[in-house]
Amino acid sequence: LALRPSATASPANPLRCSHRRAVTPRSRRRTQGLGAASASAAGILGEERDGCLSCFPRSRRRGRPGLARFAPCALPHTSGLSLHSRRSGPKTRRSHILRAAGPDEPHVASPTWSEAALDKPYDPTIRNEALEDVLDTPLPSHPKLIRGQLKNGLRYLILPNKVPADRFEAHMEVHVGSIDEEEDEQGIAHMIEHVAFLGSKKREKLLGTGARSNAYTDFHHTVFHIHSPTKTKEYGESLLPSVLDALNEIAFHPKFSSSRVEKERRAILSELQMMNTIEYRVDCQLLQHLHSENKLSNRFPIGLEEQILKWDPDKIRRFHERWYYPANATLYLVGEIDDIPRAVREIEAVFEHTLSGNEGAPMSTGSPFGAMASLFAPKLPGGLAASLTGERSPATDKLKPIKRERQAVRPPVEHKWSLPEVDQAAKPPVIFQHELIQSFSINMFCKIPVNQVRTYKDLRSVLMKRIFLSALHFRINTRYKSSNPPFTSVELDHSDSGREGCTVTTLTVTAEPQNWKSAIKVAVHEVRRLKEFGVTMGEMTRYMDALIKDSEQLAMMIDSVPSVDNLDFIMESDALGHTVMDQLQGHDSLLGVAETVTLEEVNTVGAEVLEFISDFGKPSAPLPAAIVACVPKKVHIDGVGESSFEICPEEITESMKAGLEEPIYPEPELEVPKELITQSELEDLKVQHRPSFVPFKEDDVVKVFDNETGITQRRLSNGISVNYKITQNEARVGVMRLIVGGGRATEDSESKGSVIVGVRTLSEGGCVGNFSREQVELFCVNNLINCSLESNEEFIFMEFRFALRDNGMRAAFQLLHMVLEHNVWLEDAFDRAAQLYLSYYRSIPKSLERATAHKLMVAMLNHDERFVEPSPHSLEKLTLQSVKEAVMNQFVGSNMEVC
Repeated sequence: LALRPSATASPANPLRCSHRRAVTPRSRRRTQGLGAASASAAGILGEERDGCLSCFPRSRRRGRPGLARFAPCALPHTSGLSLHSRRSGPKTRRSHILRAAGPDEPHVASPTWSEAALDKPYDPTIRNEALEDVLDTPLPSHPKLIRGQLKNGLRYLILPNKVPADRFEAHMEVHVGSIDEEEDEQGIAHMIEHVAFLGSKKREKLLGTGARSNAYTDFHHTVFHIHSPTKTKEYGESLLPSVLDALNEIAFHPKFSSSRVEKERRAILSELQMMNTIEYRVDCQLLQHLHSENKLSNRFPIGLEEQILKWDPDKIRRFHERWYYPANATLYLVGEIDDIPRAVREIEAVFEHTLSGNEGAPMSTGSPFGAMASLFAPKLPGGLAASLTGERSPATDKLKPIKRERQAVRPPVEHKWSLPEVDQAAKPPVIFQHELIQSFSINMFCKIPVNQVRTYKDLRSVLMKRIFLSALHFRINTRYKSSNPPFTSVELDHSDSGREGCTVTTLTVTAEPQNWKSAIKVAVHEVRRLKEFGVTMGEMTRYMDALIKDSEQLAMMIDSVPSVDNLDFIMESDALGHTVMDQLQGHDSLLGVAETVTLEEVNTVGAEVLEFISDFGKPSAPLPAAIVACVPKKVHIDGVGESSFEICPEEITESMKAGLEEPIYPEPELEVPKELITQSELEDLKVQHRPSFVPFKEDDVVKVFDNETGITQRRLSNGISVNYKITQNEARVGVMRLIVGGGRATEDSESKGSVIVGVRTLSEGGCVGNFSREQVELFCVNNLINCSLESNEEFIFMEFRFALRDNGMRAAFQLLHMVLEHNVWLEDAFDRAAQLYLSYYRSIPKSLERATAHKLMVAMLNHDERFVEPSPHSLEKLTLQSVKEAVMNQFVGSNMEVC
């Protein structure tokens, strides 16, 4: 949304344990939106290990701004053909590539429409029964995705992908995680990950090939992955056999030597100490109460220190024998794999005979997919398969042939659903109070079974929820702009979780401790208002159009999606039971279902998502799965100092009910500008300023092109330098950055913090010219513009990402012009900005890392506040006029550059 300052990203998947073997983690950007499964940090083979630094519970506070993907099942990434027309071009069909006889995934339907469905155009007057028949048509599967199964039960998936070039991803997913541990085994899955991965000699042989490897453990699985070149540099030999051989050794033939076990035990204990931050403790609390009825509440992958200290190699080996076998694993190959039949033969050669001695008998082939069908079924109550509950020694396995299959449910836990018909007592709010917590936050959870996206009807439901929830986010974060807002943020997230086996809706409210009651009232009041009155026709049209534009943009980028993103998306979709599809087909599917959506249905479907809050306290309402408040033990009170923070569950319940009882009114329609500068205004500006490109001072040329980088340099007559480059990195996507020299270095002793607070003030206000913040944000939504504004010690940055369609670049330049020439400075925005930095400063002593860094910088730089956070004393001296001057004095033509 417009003028939203960029925020530092939190750990991608906190509760998953992974090895970080490089100083800088490999970036796993989600610009393509491919699924919700976060990637582990990867490192270079052979570098010194720093240990698992990402073993943190995944935060339940997953709200996303604007048009965030509320359902990771893939709105723009599901695929299929349009409901209303038969598209030209080649039809999707099953690949006829030779492959091992493999099962059909239960959630993957036929990859094409029937001829009858294709030839039947959509008629707006069609009867409801006929429309239902069309919507019940299964979604098509990814046309290039190859699935197969070996005789020993190992499943494999192969997807050709050309980005990055001459490289491929090989991931071995073993369907065992911390949730499968017994009471005396808490952390043993993570221990095996360490021992197996770091003890592999064949993995070490990949040193020098350019391959990178890593591993991670989560609730429901353990994954070993290698990112490798396709061939060796010296002789051009294929690296696929070596990579597969390394994964085979890591997963199925590890060496549990005493020396390796002791080495990894020390490493894990070190990790356990490093990860015990307040963020980790908060996330553990959220998961413990959200899943209090099952083992997800107490089976965190890092494990328990007292148990980690006790295990001997035999104990670890027995757990490995129980779970690490081919039928309980899936191999993923994604990358530049041109010869699919050869890849299949190499998979067979490496894995076909694996563990045949331990299993004693081949896997049953009676069922077309065996236990896999149950694995990807809806996450309903279930338990361990009978054959998997007991521990067996190798000697027993040899004496009695066994047939081991996957569990019927992953993860194998029973959930208590937040459904109206479920008869269970309401849980009172839970309060987690800690001296290291600075602000108030409350999370209200609703937990329901995963709605697997397999048909056009399922996709249509996801689309309607996305529209509804996008409207809520926009309303709640733009309606309240008082100088003392009751909340810091309100976020609503609705997403599937393969690792937890459920769909979770989370309302998260954060606020200053003294405002917590008002913050809760505002949040639940807005939720009830949206539920009762629904979205307006204008809102539905606006967000529908934005989603379709986003989908089209993603479809155009189909050939530039990194292999690892495709792989993560497939893995998460399979875990949830969603049909796996590509972006081009997904766009057609979205267009087809979009024209069948009605305002009434959007409001009906959306209201069901919000009932656990809007109808809170009513007998017919779904009960929240948990309500967890995380609060400080002490708060700062002006004129008093530190004081104890008192709160009780009954007060939270009363505040929620009070907010729901306040009167509600329908949302008025808002006029959204199509342009920020009209054509006539633009013509007048041209006449007035006569803009042109001028020669550089050093020579008499007005255009300089650098052959090596492909960058063109120009200079405008107002002094602004312009650099641009045409790339094919992201199809139909543009990025523009305004760089203003100066930054915080221009602050003097009387204006400490003026630049950083001023930039935040401009961002908080969000108004330009005669347009309100709401109008500017909706202008950005309609044109798929994402704008961030930030500053550092040397520069002020403003970055725009926009779609190169429907005059998207023109819209971005209009917004940039308005920010520079017609910015609006508001007193209430200044108050909010100053309060944010004041709260941040007071929270520094509660973080060991931040407190250490702050003291170090102060000591090194002789208390120069330009390099640290502004102090409360400095913030008190600032005024709206002083911060405005500090920022605007830098916005001078010759001091700015556009890239």
